[in-house]
Amino acid sequence: MVELAGKKIIMTGATGFIGRNTARQLLEAGAQVYALVRPESRQRSLLPTAPGFHEIPGDLAHVREALEAAKHQYPSLGNGSLDAFLHFAWGGVNRGEIDSPEVQERNVDQSLSCLKAAHDFGCRVFMDAGSRVEYGITEDGVMSEEMACRPVNAYGKAKLAFYEEAAPLCREWGMTYEHLRFFSVYGPGDHPWSIISTLTRELPLGKTVSLSACRHRWNFMDVEDASRAVRELLCHSDAFEGQTHVVNIASTDTRVLREFVEEIHGLCGGLGSLEYGTFVQAKEGALSICPQTKALIDLTEGAWKEKISFQEGILRILASSPQKAGESQ
Repeated sequence: MVELAGKKIIMTGATGFIGRNTARQLLEAGAQVYALVRPESRQRSLLPTAPGFHEIPGDLAHVREALEAAKHQYPSLGNGSLDAFLHFAWGGVNRGEIDSPEVQERNVDQSLSCLKAAHDFGCRVFMDAGSRVEYGITEDGVMSEEMACRPVNAYGKAKLAFYEEAAPLCREWGMTYEHLRFFSVYGPGDHPWSIISTLTRELPLGKTVSLSACRHRWNFMDVEDASRAVRELLCHSDAFEGQTHVVNIASTDTRVLREFVEEIHGLCGGLGSLEYGTFVQAKEGALSICPQTKALIDLTEGAWKEKISFQEGILRILASSPQKAGESQ
């Protein structure tokens, strides 16, 4: 097991929802985090302020140049002693660009540049943020790492395409590679359009929320657990040196979506109302997701355990909201 104290880790996507929470987990473990951040990013104010966090100005189109320039300020970046590269940045995740082949192909090219930079700078471990949408439509929604993927949209196809190019390169270079397929991660600071953000924002205000029929099965994971899973995988990566793995990052709590929705409604004091069957689905429709998480358990050598129940996670969101559950305007 690797102790993260003093380890030097490069990150992209540290301003993102999962990325910034993961950065905090690594900093709490004593790691030195070097984050590539666009100077014009509106999310810079959300970055960690711990002493071990180091911001490197740059973007994915010029990742190598940014790291080379940063060696003047951080000489340790140039001596081949870097430990890991966590690539969590990815453009075009909004509905307007998620199905754009041009945008997603650019993501693949830039991600390959990150991988090559990781190799050139001596990183022994490479992790990237994949997605559940890589699986596409599966029988009964079951999604396991060893099954064939049939993504539906350009975003899922691009995530899979990067993995298929990155895996043989990492094997050739002797790098440990873990492709993390995140499922539905939620928590304070999540995208405002997500179903949980919408419900926890609108219901306490007494508003009506438009929903699908919510008859399909779903899985939610608190962002604290998700980012801690990344930390645990990194801690145990030495036991799998030079290996390539796909890892589902998901909860063990899979239910019919309506059960989650009704639980949130109850935690909001029964305020507001739910309007089922009126929300227009994405083009892939209402698909069930039932992730298997055996790889996460195996690759953390049994150390991985969830800590945040769905109820606790929702209550944390409500507590952080300006409009607390149970209050009316």
